[in-house]
This record gives sequence, C-alpha cells and structure tokens, in this order.
Amino acid sequence: MDHFIPVDRARIHYQVRGSGPVLFISQSGEGDANRTVDLAGHLDDRFTVITYDRRGLSRSILDEPTAPVSLRQHAADAVAVLRQVTDQPATMLGLSLGAAIGLHILAEHPGVVGTLIAHEPIALGFLDARDADTARQELAGIVEVHRDSGWRAAAAQVARVLGINPHDQQVEPGITAFPFTDQRAANFEFFLANDLAAVLDDTLTLADVAPDARIIPAVGRSSPPDGFDYLAGLALAEHLGAVAERFPGGHNGNLTHPRAFASKVRDLL
Repeated sequence: MDHFIPVDRARIHYQVRGSGPVLFISQSGEGDANRTVDLAGHLDDRFTVITYDRRGLSRSILDEPTAPVSLRQHAADAVAVLRQVTDQPATMLGLSLGAAIGLHILAEHPGVVGTLIAHEPIALGFLDARDADTARQELAGIVEVHRDSGWRAAAAQVARVLGINPHDQQVEPGITAFPFTDQRAANFEFFLANDLAAVLDDTLTLADVAPDARIIPAVGRSSPPDGFDYLAGLALAEHLGAVAERFPGGHNGNLTHPRAFASKVRDLL
C-alpha cells in the first residue's frame, strides 16, 4: 500500500506490505521503494516491510529541487516514516547509502531503530586516512564524469568503483528487471548530483557509533576486498568487536540474490 507523509521541504512516499514486526529497508544509490520488490517479497510473510523513495527520488517530491541534501536530512525523513508506522523501535536493513542513513538514525534519533543491519555503509569517516583519501578521489571522479559526460557514463563509473559488472554477474533466476526508464534516469541524476555530495560532506565517524549499539555489520561475499564500502563495513565490525556477516552476492546482492539475501536476514533476526 502506498502512503505519503509531509516532511521538511518535501513529501516522502513509502510502501507497507506484509505483517509482523516492522522491518524498514533503506536502499542504496538511486534505488526507490520499487527496487526492493523481490527482496520484500521474500520477507513480508514474517515482517511488516516498509520501503520508501528517498528524498528527491521518484514520488518523493521536493519543495525546493535545488536545495542541498544531507545524510542527516535523509535520516530525519526516514524517522518520520517510521513514526507513522510504529511507536516501537524498528528493525532496519540499511544498504550502502541506506546503511549510512541508519547509522545517523542511531546516533541522532535514539529509540527509533532497535537493530540495524548495516550492509557496506558508505561512511568515509570509518576509513583510515589513506583509504578515505582514495574513496574521496573515486567519488569526486564520479561527480566530475557526471558533470562532463552525463549520468550514463557516471553510472558506469559507479558500477566500476563498487566492483559491479552488470554484463557479467551471477543472479538468481526470475529476478525483476529494472530497465533504464526516464524515471530511473531522473533518480540517477539526483543521486549523482546531490547524494554523492552529501556523502562527501558527511562527518559521521566511528566515534559517533556506540560500541554497544545493536548493529549487525555486513559485507557482500563477492565484493572487492579493497572497496571503500567493504572496508567501511569491516571497520564498523572491528569497532563493535564483531565479525562482519557475509551476505550473498556483492555490493548489490539484495538485487542479484534477493531470495538468499532475505534468507540471511531471517537467520540473523
């Protein structure tokens, strides 16, 4: 079921399906609520699954389209959605940018999220100086490619940086295809022009993460071991004194292996 909620300078669209304890999924990159259709379909018999269009994507319309975006604002939007659905601490699955949003929620909105699965968070402040510098150069390079050559060239650069080869990757049978529609192109444009800048400007560090927080750090089994998001997941695990859970697939395993990914979520929760 589709819902909308007004927030600061925007209207956020979210979807509710299934029954049981609340599981809030925050997607990565340009993924909107619809991108989790396969994953949610393997979880909604056990959970009330909440998905949403992040600010600026698809049906989440901005009052001021040129206003800057921050991860703190994304976190506040997610909190607004969760408060519409439950007054109890929710479980959250954060994927890449969504994981960074979840970490901001834990740091800045205590009590809203009870348990967070943080899969390869884009959190440059978790990295050592050398890796953080490399990551900043890679992300700044993507911004430059987008500015000079457009979203398609930049999207290819994003895939390369994340170790994703869309033309040669293992996938489960029967997964939903997501062609590059005009709406998906617009989402990529927003992500590249706004969310990457928010990541580069973000100040979250491991010092902001309580060592006893209920966080399950996670990485993809086939993700490049030198990828900055993979390294951020390992750094988070070390900070928590935990072992990073290995999820099926790579950085985008939730899309390529939704059944196995959902099974892993079920086992952990």
